[in-house]
Amino acid sequence: MINRPTVKDYIRTIVDFPHEGIMFRDVTTLFADPRGFRMAVDQMLHPFAGQPIDKVVGLEARGFILGGAIAHQLTVGFVPIRKKGKLPGTTISQDYKLEYGEAIVEIHDDAIQPGERILVVDDLLATGGTAEAGIRLIERLGGEIVSCAFIIDLPELGGRKRLEELGMDVHALCAFEGA
Repeated sequence: MINRPTVKDYIRTIVDFPHEGIMFRDVTTLFADPRGFRMAVDQMLHPFAGQPIDKVVGLEARGFILGGAIAHQLTVGFVPIRKKGKLPGTTISQDYKLEYGEAIVEIHDDAIQPGERILVVDDLLATGGTAEAGIRLIERLGGEIVSCAFIIDLPELGGRKRLEELGMDVHALCAFEGA
């Protein structure tokens, strides 16, 4: 039997980045490999093939890379949710808590129409704060979230549970133990 690589095999871990004690899961090595990147995109969109989805929303910043590729494959529009001050048009914003303070994300106020079915995409699910802020923005515009899809889940940080408690369907391609 041939041992084929999985998405997890393409992800490197960088110890003590950005702070001591953190095991940073680096997806840039996955993105740089054409087979790994194709595998990740295909596996992320597979559960949604044939489902009615109007737009893919990517969370800043690696969610843009994945979201654009997935939107292309699904032949739907792509919408970015960005850090405050990065979008040029009229926006709505949502604040959320970080490990060391607070942050704000924004979306254009005309990016999603009421009733549109949305797939939320990002590379990593940790505490779920960024994803929850994105979900709140989408819901404020009247979007209906089909699911949230990630490459990596860090289960010990509770993000999946947090999103599921909001009634979200959550998909992740792999999980890593530890923070």
